[in-house]
Amino acid sequence: MSQTNQQWGGRFTESTDAFVQEFTASVQFDQRMYRQDIAGSIAHATMLAEVGVLSAADRDAIVAGLEAIRGEIERGEFTWSVALEDVHMNIEARLTERIGLAGKRLHTGRSRNDQVATDIRLYMRDAIDAVLAELRRLQGGLVELAEREAATIMPGFTHLQVAQPVTFGHHLLAWFEQLKRDSGRFSDCRARLNVSPLGAAALAGTTYPIDRHRSAELLGFSAPSENSLDSVSDRDFAIEFCAAGALLMTHLSRFSEELVLWSSAQFGFVDIPDRFCTGSSIMPQKKNPDVPELVRGKVGRVNGHLIGLLTLMKGQPLAYNKDNQEDKEPLFDTVDTVLGSLRAFADMVPALRARPERMRAAAQQGFATATDLADYLVRKGVPFRDAHEIVGKAVRLGVDTGRDLSAMSLEELRGFSAAIEADVFDCLTLEGSVAARNHFGGTAPHQVLTACARARAWLGLS
Repeated sequence: MSQTNQQWGGRFTESTDAFVQEFTASVQFDQRMYRQDIAGSIAHATMLAEVGVLSAADRDAIVAGLEAIRGEIERGEFTWSVALEDVHMNIEARLTERIGLAGKRLHTGRSRNDQVATDIRLYMRDAIDAVLAELRRLQGGLVELAEREAATIMPGFTHLQVAQPVTFGHHLLAWFEQLKRDSGRFSDCRARLNVSPLGAAALAGTTYPIDRHRSAELLGFSAPSENSLDSVSDRDFAIEFCAAGALLMTHLSRFSEELVLWSSAQFGFVDIPDRFCTGSSIMPQKKNPDVPELVRGKVGRVNGHLIGLLTLMKGQPLAYNKDNQEDKEPLFDTVDTVLGSLRAFADMVPALRARPERMRAAAQQGFATATDLADYLVRKGVPFRDAHEIVGKAVRLGVDTGRDLSAMSLEELRGFSAAIEADVFDCLTLEGSVAARNHFGGTAPHQVLTACARARAWLGLS
């Protein structure tokens, strides 16, 4: 019987079942790696010619043919075939169709196992570079906004209860620090994945006199991978990327939650521009923060992809198994989700508009300067535990009378401790509270601007 796939069908006596053919094919999703597949094949052919396995004429025909195929794909002229299973066989079949026998020589000394392992590393390297670029753009937007709002006072929260006054700029730079750690994780992932599996072949290497260091160099890898068995079966880098992606999405989800709260009528701390929101089909007054809500929701799919990949790999013996075809869809979706979420935030964050009057009014509630009063008493010689009790009693009076500490008279405050003097009101103002925290990492406006300068330097911005 005729074979479904002539590139591997010699051993088979019947055609692949039509459903199985569709079920086992990956070209529907792995065709996005066509650039990486062509680059890997050009490097492989170049190396084979340098070591004398291919003639210069065959190499030139292969390179020209592959470059022409890349043009066909980018112009939308390439026909993808499920019968040819994957991106690799589709491109190789078209190459042979274009240039004849030389196309059939391209696969010398190579297997689809090391080919796909190479392609996916090249693809992930490009993806990480794109993620890092969007991360930097978002961080730059955060710094820009933090500089504008370095002295804007808002309540800081613990347990979502008013705790102490902070500046909006300081809060934004907390987001920056989370993203800075994310950037480090993606950079580390990139460094670890940047080794070339090309030449590991199916699992044991090849009998041809290949130069793996040369093909690694041609593809911009730092080195060839050390062990052929590990080379074709390793997917740690995919799991690591999804882990870094899941943590980044968790950070973006936390940012999103704050933006959803802050943009609500109950808080009113920020205004999200209309272009990042939608309305209601029935309630004309609604302005829904859809971008942060959707980003907050997308973390679930990335977390799921991470668990899926961990489960995919947990029971696999060495070396390559068909299970590994299942790595690409969750990995690709993680790339798309992370990049899309970052792009949305990088566009939105610099456009946020703070509402200082609402932030200030909220900071004046909840006795945000109570700790400042306790610290004041300590500086007057009162032991901290006693100071804590004294301030607690003063807060009780404030709760009962509906007044902030700063609204009480000196006589009322002295009724709780004779150590309190007229200068107490300097520490009970919101400005005094944030200004007093004038140390490295503190919320004082001067420290916020200094931190912004450090952030700009880290980003390489002027």
